[in-house]
Amino acid sequence: MRLRAALAVVAVLVATLAGAYGALVTFRADKELSAGTIRLSVSPGHRGALDLYVPLVDWGARFEAIRLPARLRIDLRTVNRAAVVRLAKGSRLDVNQVRDEAAAAIESYLKALLAVVLAAALALGLLVALAVRGGPGPRLRWTALLAVVTAAGVTAALAVLLPPRGPIDEPQYYAYGPDIPRALRAVEAATRSTAALDQELDAQLVGLAQLVVAPGQRIPVDERSPRVVVASDLHNNALALPILERTARAAPVLFVGDLTDRGSPLETAVVRGVVRAGRPFVFVSGNHDSDTLSRRLARDGAIVLGQEGRLLPDGSRGPVVARVGGLRVAGYSDPFERRSAEDFRDRYDAKPSPEQQGAFLAWLDGLDGQVDVVMVHEPALLEPALVRLRAAPPDEPILFAVGHTHTAAIERIGAATVLNGGSIGAGGTGNLGEGTPIGIGIFLYAREPAFAPLAADLVSIDPGTGSSTARRVRLDAAAR
Repeated sequence: MRLRAALAVVAVLVATLAGAYGALVTFRADKELSAGTIRLSVSPGHRGALDLYVPLVDWGARFEAIRLPARLRIDLRTVNRAAVVRLAKGSRLDVNQVRDEAAAAIESYLKALLAVVLAAALALGLLVALAVRGGPGPRLRWTALLAVVTAAGVTAALAVLLPPRGPIDEPQYYAYGPDIPRALRAVEAATRSTAALDQELDAQLVGLAQLVVAPGQRIPVDERSPRVVVASDLHNNALALPILERTARAAPVLFVGDLTDRGSPLETAVVRGVVRAGRPFVFVSGNHDSDTLSRRLARDGAIVLGQEGRLLPDGSRGPVVARVGGLRVAGYSDPFERRSAEDFRDRYDAKPSPEQQGAFLAWLDGLDGQVDVVMVHEPALLEPALVRLRAAPPDEPILFAVGHTHTAAIERIGAATVLNGGSIGAGGTGNLGEGTPIGIGIFLYAREPAFAPLAADLVSIDPGTGSSTARRVRLDAAAR
């Protein structure tokens, strides 16, 4: 008898939840805006986010603004022809109107969704309650009450957790396709801003027009600002060189080590063409590079930096600080760089020793006020310097470009920024099966009246599928 009662309760509970879940995943609504038609839907089982997706150009922007493990998705299905014509003729889109329309559409959709979820949960739960009534099982009034309470609880939880909350900024862009990301083009084309559906429901509609949903409360980054590409960890994957070259588009490239696996003459011959990827191509060695590689790159026209100064084509040393794109750039050779005299053997230890970290800190102290960018392959060398920066954040901006971890990351410490673009070589030719994404960073800055970071774009590409994401992080005072 107790078992039957327990099974009946479980059946009603499961049926009620199944009804709610089924309604959640299947209910969608199309809403008309002045700019076009959007479709709203929910996709459970993901990290909570608001997705703005444009199928016409196959890219979107994602904002982590939802606490429920689900994505509230807004697809731009069709574009209002009259709006596109007006934009193509130079008219401006009334972004406030579109923003208000989109906010109203989301509110209307969520209200309808909650009603449908409640109705579906109640219907299925009460239906099962009726089916299991009678006999030695629980009375109908108790199972019906369970269905009502469960349906109401699920609906209330959705009402609290599903609507976007807080500021919506720092989007992650994503796209699909085998080429260097549409997502990156979206990032670079953006001249947008922040706050409610704040950043972008926009699409570069086959070159005709841009639709932008953004209230313009933040001063946009000037996309004509100077830029440098931050890359590292190619590990001989020459197939990724065209991606690096197309991303740079004649901008300087700061390559932060591990161009090869051993730095042997054969590997050097394979990758030496990388110097054409940037104008100029600036290099510091990593633990998988060698003195042979550095000398070859210097002879081929790269700016090869080290703590002793720039390596010149004749093997001598020049100034420690080089001028690159209006920036004062210095670099620190990896302490585990391989040596031709030792047959390019692996010299890497688990991490730099305290003595090596101290040597880096002393070198950095000697450059106080003289550099805008410091390139160092091994992030662990920075640890004592970062401890000091956290205790006393610098007044003048400085960028630390790092590599080694194969993981894209950005950290702000006062006016200091630590930027890791990830692995441009997807972990290298020997590790392509590990699923490491192709990673690359783009740093935008101002030169006048003084060096000032503006933004960093972190781009990630799945080498197997071509699926790509790009995230912009604002670094300027206007973003705060």
